[in-house]
Amino acid sequence: MSGHSKWKTIKIKKGAADAKRGKVFTTHAKMIAIAAQAGGDPTMNASLKIAIERAKGDNVPNSNIERAIKKGTGEDKDAAAFEEITYEAMGPSGSAFLIDAITDNKNRTLSNVRSIVTKYGGSLGAPGSVLWRFDKKAFLLVDPCGKSADEAELTLIDCGADDLKLCDGKYEVYAGADKLATVKKAIEGAGFRVEKDELIWQAKDEMSVTDLGVAEKILNFMEAVDEDDDVTRVSNNVDISEDLVAKLG
Repeated sequence: MSGHSKWKTIKIKKGAADAKRGKVFTTHAKMIAIAAQAGGDPTMNASLKIAIERAKGDNVPNSNIERAIKKGTGEDKDAAAFEEITYEAMGPSGSAFLIDAITDNKNRTLSNVRSIVTKYGGSLGAPGSVLWRFDKKAFLLVDPCGKSADEAELTLIDCGADDLKLCDGKYEVYAGADKLATVKKAIEGAGFRVEKDELIWQAKDEMSVTDLGVAEKILNFMEAVDEDDDVTRVSNNVDISEDLVAKLG
């Protein structure tokens, strides 16, 4: 089976902004704060429980998690109302992007994102101008824990995977957006280890890039947008060829 390699793209981003500890911690804190707006007790708030588990999976300190919960519930003196926003943008050479952000100031975030997008050769689009190119999907990064490829793939399909791809010894598993929790539970029950689980935007059709200059511009665009403090995820429809991966790595 196939599927665009989400993690391959992250690895070849110059600077790997998502790997910067401070950005990861900040993103998790905002996600926890948003979930906590519906209640600060994770035993009564499933969304908060999941957000906390994901944060701990990225080694976010307990003190950061507790502070984020208080911000979401309004107990923190610096509490702010966060909301999620998705911007639609065209990038260099006709590439398509969805930019997810969490913000407490929509005007600030819009201004910052528009400035970066324009500076790096793109343009923000109207609602619906890019969204139709993507599907919302459940994504899980799975360690097969020593199982053979044939056994692992058949088992993952039985667990509810619609699509999967083997990349660097681990499986990128895709399923319907409403099946994330059930597929994760089934995969873990089958003896696999789920290292990441989240909802992502998956391109319906990919734009194949074989030119080094074009790849460089697209990756610079992606990295610049991703470095904004309010941006939590940058999704695209780009598939960069393997020979360029080696040159850009």
